Formats: sequence, C-alpha cells, structure tokens
Amino acid sequence: MSVWTLGINHQTAPLDLRGRFAFALDQIQPTLHTLRSALPRQPEATLLSTCNRTELYGAGDPAVLDPTLDWLAQAGGVSTQVLRDHAYVLRDDQSARHAFRVASGLDSMVLGEAQILGQMKDAVRAADEAGALGTTLHQLFQRSFAVAKQVRSSTEIGAHSISMTAAAVRLASQLFEDLREVRVLFVGAGEMIELAATHFAAKTPRAMAIANRSMERGEKLASRFGAQVMRLADLPEHLHEFDVVVSCTASTLPLIGLGAVERALKKRKHRPMFMVDLAVPRDIEAEVKALDDVYLYTVDDLATVVQTGKDNRLAAVAQAEAIIDAGVLSFMHWMERRDPANGVVPLIQQINAQADAWRAHELGRARRLLARGEPVEAVLEALSKGLTQKMLHGTLAELHSGDAAARAATAETVSRLFLRDGRPPQDPRS
Repeated sequence: MSVWTLGINHQTAPLDLRGRFAFALDQIQPTLHTLRSALPRQPEATLLSTCNRTELYGAGDPAVLDPTLDWLAQAGGVSTQVLRDHAYVLRDDQSARHAFRVASGLDSMVLGEAQILGQMKDAVRAADEAGALGTTLHQLFQRSFAVAKQVRSSTEIGAHSISMTAAAVRLASQLFEDLREVRVLFVGAGEMIELAATHFAAKTPRAMAIANRSMERGEKLASRFGAQVMRLADLPEHLHEFDVVVSCTASTLPLIGLGAVERALKKRKHRPMFMVDLAVPRDIEAEVKALDDVYLYTVDDLATVVQTGKDNRLAAVAQAEAIIDAGVLSFMHWMERRDPANGVVPLIQQINAQADAWRAHELGRARRLLARGEPVEAVLEALSKGLTQKMLHGTLAELHSGDAAARAATAETVSRLFLRDGRPPQDPRS
C-alpha cells in the first residue's frame, strides 16, 4: 500500500493550463467514478480542485500513477508530456507532508489562507459519497485536518495575511481617487464573490450590482449589500455602467469577451475600467488585458500583492513545519503498521481470524454434544479444554523444537506473552 499525490498548482502551471483541469464540486463524484473505472486496479482516490490547484490523491498500487497521468491529460485535452512537464508526483511521506501543508495554508498563494481547508473538506466529502475514500485516505485527511487545526491554534500563520479580494480593493483604491464614487459589478454569487462584495461594501461605493445565472441566488446575496441584480444575459448591455468588475463563476468558457469590453469602453468614452478575474478557467478573455483603459488582474496577477506581510509570518512557518513533521511521522508509523509484508495489523487480523475459527469449531462441537443430551458441565469442560489446547499447541511445539539457543529465545518470548507477571519460566527439574 502506498499513498501518492499527482497535481498541478500555481507554482508549476500557468493559469490557462490550470483552467483546463478545473472541476466544479458537483463534477468530483462523476469524475472519480470515470477515473477509477478506467484503471485496472481501482485505487482509493480524492480530487481537490481550486483556482490554485488540481490534485489527485490516491492510495493503493503506485503502478496506477502512469495510467492516471494519461487519463488526467486526456481529461484536460492536452498531451501526456505537456501535463508531465507541469505536474508533480509525490509518494508516501512526501504526499502526506504535502496534504498537511495544503490543509494548513502553507502551500497557497496567500500564506496561511483558511479557505483551502474548507475546500479540502468538501473534496473529501465528495470522494466519500462517491465510494472512492478508503481507510488510508480517510486517515490521511482526518490527520490533515487535525494538523491544520493545531497550526491555526498554536501559531500565528494566518496573522497579517491579505486575501485576494482585499488585494483587489487595494488595487482599485490606487486607480480611483475615491471608491465612494465608483460603481461595482460582481459576476457570480459564490463564496469568492461574497468575500469580494464584503470588502468593497466596506468602502461604500456609489452602487453595487450582482449578475448571476440564477436570479434567486443573486437576489439572496444582493439583499445583504443593498445591491441590484441582473441576469448574465443582460451583462453586455449594462457593462459600460460599471467602473469595477469582479468576476468569479464556474463557467467553462469566458463570460466577458473582448468585443463586449470594447463596446463598453466606447460608451464610457474611454474612462478606465478596473477588472478582476478570480475564476479558473477564466471568466474574462485574456485579450481584454491588451486594451487601453482596462486594468485586468487575474489570480496570478494578485499573487504578488498578497505577499505583503509574508515576512512577518516566516517565524510562524517554522513552528507550523515542526507540527507537520510530527504529523507525517505519526501517519507513516500508522502506514507501516498496516504493511501486509511487515506490519503488525495484518498479523493481528490473521490471529483474530484464526481464533474466531477455533472458537466457531469448538462452539459447534459443544452444541452437538448438548443436542445429544450430554451434561452441561461436561460440555463446558470440553469446550474450555479444546480452546486452550488449540491456542497453546503451536507455542508448546515451538518450545520443544530447535536447538538450545532457539528454545531459550522462544522461552523468553513465551514467558513475556503468557506469564504477565514477567517471571521467567522455572526449570521443571529444579
């Protein structure tokens, strides 16, 4: 049994490539079903997909890694070599360490971000519901969550951090003299848009609006901030009315194209537009960035902004890494105990199975004796004697076999196991 991680993230792959491998939460279950059915040996599997990363965690035969890479490349519509050039493969202790660091926010664009932990829990829940989460991955992720909680509670890893949405507000403040005079449009109604709306609302802009595919969900969010609501289909008609546009949806194709922005700029008489695309894949066509009077930022563009305060958290990182080291050692010890070749868990399982077989045999014999009318006391005596003889037979045979050194070593072990007071066996001749 081995655990492994196959993935791409903001450190290894550009935004457009990550966009090819973005999976919405409701896609995780069917994707895991498809993956496992495509493999000769179905491993335990969990899929984590965020704007920063797409990662497959697996447990089982490591030989499935190559076909898993092939499958993932095909799912993203790229060659296996292209994916291999940007992917990382981690095994066993390195895989565990990575999972612990991700859960703790140490592998994020925003050092110490808390959002990733909830995303990981959602991914694990989806894998469990898909029937793809076995004992090993369940243990790995439960330990990841415990380590993340300990890091949060005992270090200042999350202190002084700046979120993506807070960074967007900071940049907008640099472009516009007074945010109280701007009109802000949010495209989408998910968690990231809710965070963005919260940060912008604190600056009391002139107007706020939410464009969403579902009017009901859009209205629910808009009611919290006193914002207007519009349908996505009406977006091109009203785009020119807004100075700031923040978009984050689960759309697989851009919602705001180059032509729509060009027409909006013409109506605005080239007054500047500040646009933030927090979606992966993109919500706003990349070509928009080349337009004059448009200031477009993606999640990768914001990465440098959110590094502010990182130096203040470096001491906390060392503390967090120590907690993670301890967690990795504990998990690997658990894995070793379960090793079919050398671990004690398989042996314990075999011993229990053998004892159950003996118990069932003697119990069956006792029932047959009772059915024949044998006295209860005699049956109980036979039952206890039969069980005792079966359990001691192998041990006693070992004590009588081998040379003197082997018998002495066996006697020492048997004494420790069966004579609980720890006294060595006495020589029967003394």
